[in-house]
Formats: sequence, structure tokens, C-alpha cells
Amino acid sequence: MIATPKRLTNLQLELIKYFSYDVSEKEMLDIKQMLSQYFAKRVMDRMDDLWDKNDWSDDTMDEWLKADS
Repeated sequence: MIATPKRLTNLQLELIKYFSYDVSEKEMLDIKQMLSQYFAKRVMDRMDDLWDKNDWSDDTMDEWLKADS
């Protein structure tokens, strides 16, 4: 079950300001896609930073996979 926040976040408040009008279903899907891509890129950038910081490589990933076996 998803917890309901007690107050709106700063992002939610900003989006309400920009989207205080109805949008078409296509526009809604486009906006969802754009936001998904934005947050996916942020996650990938953070993972890249971790890999660089920790000097991880493909060999590191292979070791992790073998450790779980």
C-alpha cells in the first residue's frame, strides 16, 4: 500500500501551478514519459558516480553475481 503524504511536496505544488488546466490523454502520457525519463536519468547519473567513486568495473559486477549464487 502506498502511504498518503500529509502535505504536498514542493514538486507537487509546482506541478499544480503549471497544470491547473485539463490536458488531453496524450499530453498526460507525454508528461508522464518525460518525468519518468528525467528521474531515470538522475538514477543512472548517481549510479555512474558510485561506479566512478568506488572504481567498480564489469569484473566487480561479475563478482557480485557469483557471491549471490
